[in-house]
Amino acid sequence: MKHSLKNAEDLRWLIGHTGGFRSGYVTDVQMSKRRLFDEGSGREVPAGTTVSVSIRYEIRDMVRTAKLTMTGVTDFSIFEQDGADCSTLGTIQAEYSAGKLRFWFDPQGELYVVCDEASLDEIATPFVTADQAAEFARWTFQGRADEGPTVEWLLHKLDRAGLPCAWRETARTVAIHPAVRWEGDLIPADESTAGGEHMVHVMGYSPLEGQGFGLMLRVMGIQDRRLSQILEVLANQITQQFVGDCLVGTTIIPGHEWEGWLIREHHTRNSR
Repeated sequence: MKHSLKNAEDLRWLIGHTGGFRSGYVTDVQMSKRRLFDEGSGREVPAGTTVSVSIRYEIRDMVRTAKLTMTGVTDFSIFEQDGADCSTLGTIQAEYSAGKLRFWFDPQGELYVVCDEASLDEIATPFVTADQAAEFARWTFQGRADEGPTVEWLLHKLDRAGLPCAWRETARTVAIHPAVRWEGDLIPADESTAGGEHMVHVMGYSPLEGQGFGLMLRVMGIQDRRLSQILEVLANQITQQFVGDCLVGTTIIPGHEWEGWLIREHHTRNSR
């Protein structure tokens, strides 16, 4: 979900939609400065500052990861001392004044931004209670099409990649969230008769608002090369054939940038 913020009405929507990020926390703050070469003076001149703040919060039994990108920044402060932590949010404050947006991310103003405009990118997933020790990877995709991949589509892509899997539907007496459409496990074919303890759990769900679909893939069991390959093949196929955004940890990545991001990650890990 993407939303542009340019005026007071947009800020009212933001606070209403997010609940002011109440009881959330800031996971990442980044600042970038652009400079352009001025041929007249022969010097590089400032061409704008951008600040992005990533926030994780929960509302209506959904876990949301939001990235608030603020452009045309004219004032920015982040200040911590004596063990203070400005990452924990009570509720943010925002105002529109003199053509500027102002954001206070904590009551003391230790994280404060003034900018010309902003945009919100967000991915929401159903709240999942699970044994975190049994989950060693999670990848989520939020697509913009009305319908996303089906179980048959996933199995077909894995067959073509030489990674055949069996499907085991999850049977629940009570749905974990009304947005969940279906869920189950992808189990490597040669393990399907051995209890299927190592798997990729897949959950398909509807968005909180508007059209689209969500798909969450969670690798369960021991860290296994085949399971990693299953996750990577499906992530690549999904981002190639559907328009949307990926979520890895608390990082939102545009789907069309996924493969490039993955290559950079592999390069970074191998160079350590």
